[in-house]
Amino acid sequence: MRPIAAIVGRPNVGKSTLFNRIAGERISIVDDAPGVTRDRVYADCDWRGRDFTLVDTGGLDPAAEDIIGRQVYEQAEIAIETASVIIFLTDIKTGVTAADAAVAEVLRRSGKPVVLAVNKADDIKNAEADAYEFYSLGLGDPIAVSAGQALCIGDLLDAVFAHFDDAAEAPEEGDLIRVAVVGKPNAGKSSLINKILGQERLLVSDIPGTTRDAVDTFIKRGGRTYSFIDTAGMRKKSRIKENIEHYAVLRAIAAVERADVCVIMISAEDGVGEQDTKIAGIAHNRGKASIIAVNKWDKVEKDSKTMDAFSKEINGDLSYMPYAPKVFISALTGQRVHKIFDYIDAVWENSAMRVSTGVLNDALIEATATTPPPARRGKALKIYYASQVGVKPPTFVLFVNDAELLHYSYKRFLENQIRENFGFAGVPITLIARNRKD
Repeated sequence: MRPIAAIVGRPNVGKSTLFNRIAGERISIVDDAPGVTRDRVYADCDWRGRDFTLVDTGGLDPAAEDIIGRQVYEQAEIAIETASVIIFLTDIKTGVTAADAAVAEVLRRSGKPVVLAVNKADDIKNAEADAYEFYSLGLGDPIAVSAGQALCIGDLLDAVFAHFDDAAEAPEEGDLIRVAVVGKPNAGKSSLINKILGQERLLVSDIPGTTRDAVDTFIKRGGRTYSFIDTAGMRKKSRIKENIEHYAVLRAIAAVERADVCVIMISAEDGVGEQDTKIAGIAHNRGKASIIAVNKWDKVEKDSKTMDAFSKEINGDLSYMPYAPKVFISALTGQRVHKIFDYIDAVWENSAMRVSTGVLNDALIEATATTPPPARRGKALKIYYASQVGVKPPTFVLFVNDAELLHYSYKRFLENQIRENFGFAGVPITLIARNRKD
């Protein structure tokens, strides 16, 4: 499981500067697939060979009416519950403030690992004395950094890295299928789970205490156990000025990381919005088996062409995941809700499917003979052979004469040929080109 490091702090302490510094210069970012909207709230990074997700949570507003009370807690708890490690960023120039102390209190009670960073220490030689007062926050040794000057960022990341083992993936539990129900607020995530429980009456238990402090709902059905990860709880609170959808993405990241299958909820009343594309993109980029559940279908005026038209809209807006099956449901009435399990079983099995090397190469030989790869700068791509090297997601390595000759369009063609021959419905496929001599 990829751990999540969240940057928390009040406004103007340099959170976004630190985020951009780490993501853009000191750490490599995994490239997005074409067509996937980049959400700058998070970045996929690596440090010392370990992949992790870096999150910029936005400022906790000290000007709010009740900053020492409920508002600090409501905003901070969202970042806390989703993160594996918290980077608590403060400002050495202003010293410890009441807002810093309030957030520190929440962090101490959370039990999550916290790395205390004191930013804007542009003069590192004299920063130790100025940072001494931050010991009063009770969060261990403060690390003086300068996000603007790129000073001591490596020391900060080493401290974060030390906590990554605490976020290691839990061992597999037999045939347990972890299902993340994700989507923007009011898409009907909790309603879907409640309807499943009400219809099937197969609830075993509600077990708190997962690595994200969430509550997973365990259901047994047909000899299998499902763990539904509900990412709801994104109620609008009038006293919170922060855009609540900012945190919907944060919750989705944490849920998707833990899941085997993602049920992406889209409201039929609202259609596909920007937030939907961001959340779907998270599942796609993480290589998760996915289902698109169009909820509130009972509230849409329909004719014989409505479903087809809506499907085309989804295909256009989520063009990077045409493999995801769609089911049109009503969590309120229960319409087609029972089909969710059939789709979950199918895409879960597809995500773990393996294709033998011989059969795979026979299919690719036929495909390249029918549609040869185009030449670039007078040189043609040659695919010597291919092999499946991983599952969840299915990952294939193509051994070629020159990996740079594999154009994206031809890569997509090969992916489509693999799907036509072997299926993999509901699952993203990863194709990696390697030079044979390497």
